[in-house]
Amino acid sequence: MRDRPVVVIKGGGDLGTGVAWRLHRCGFRVLVTEIARPTVIRRAVAFASAVYEGTITVDGVTARRVEDEAGIRAAWAADEVPVVVDPQAEWAARLRPLAVIDAIMAKRNTGTRITDAPIVVALGPGFVAGVDCHAVVETHRGHNLGRVILEGSAEPDTGVPGELGGESARRVLRAPTDGIFRGIRAIGDQVQAGEAVAYVDNVPVLSQLDGVLRGLLHDGLRVRAGMKVGDVDPRAVVAHCFTISDKALAVGGGVLEAVLYLARRVSRSPEGAGAIGDDIGMGRQPETTVPSPGPSPLPD
Repeated sequence: MRDRPVVVIKGGGDLGTGVAWRLHRCGFRVLVTEIARPTVIRRAVAFASAVYEGTITVDGVTARRVEDEAGIRAAWAADEVPVVVDPQAEWAARLRPLAVIDAIMAKRNTGTRITDAPIVVALGPGFVAGVDCHAVVETHRGHNLGRVILEGSAEPDTGVPGELGGESARRVLRAPTDGIFRGIRAIGDQVQAGEAVAYVDNVPVLSQLDGVLRGLLHDGLRVRAGMKVGDVDPRAVVAHCFTISDKALAVGGGVLEAVLYLARRVSRSPEGAGAIGDDIGMGRQPETTVPSPGPSPLPD
């Protein structure tokens, strides 16, 4: 697998999964890093769910939770996407990947630097191309969705959910109070306006419209009042709950374009000469890498 570059993706939510899926299908070795208890909503199509379930298969690609170098190797050998609990993305420094993708979707930069890899790409608002990263990919629904931005920023966060089936804010389920979340309906269920789909402690979470429950937070997570805990799709197509969305595919395509375009630029520049294809993750040479403790990772 020496000729398959490594890409580390920070965040395995639905958009991060669309990115990972695109890159994996195109031959990259993909590693997804996650927090210990992901607050992913669209769990049926998110590689982050492997943190809870061990494995998840999305549109024919399997992601597997792993704990160490051996697990990463085994997943790649099995043509799977390894997922590691690594909140600080420390594996990115160890693997020396060709690219690091920030798909955390925090609407702000939580620590990604343009020096993290030869190619650093970030999704959505909160980043400036040329300062925080080499490219930003637009995540706002509309004409520019998936567009690669090489200078400047994505459209600012409006705080208003994107429209689906003519609905925007009403399709989002939010915690009515602080407490522990517990779902009582399943992703893919048909629900009606006013119906309880979950509880936060003893307070019900009510759907505001008729549709299909497209996403729901994992049970047992502590939430705060107003936090997004679910998503109802008024289009009511059950299959949409279990396949990668048009938005995630568009964003994933934008990231794929950015990585390939920037790889050409890096390989042609004097500074990047020899930087691609010479080391572990095919991203940078050993002397340019931040040192880390432990045995030398993934020598092949």
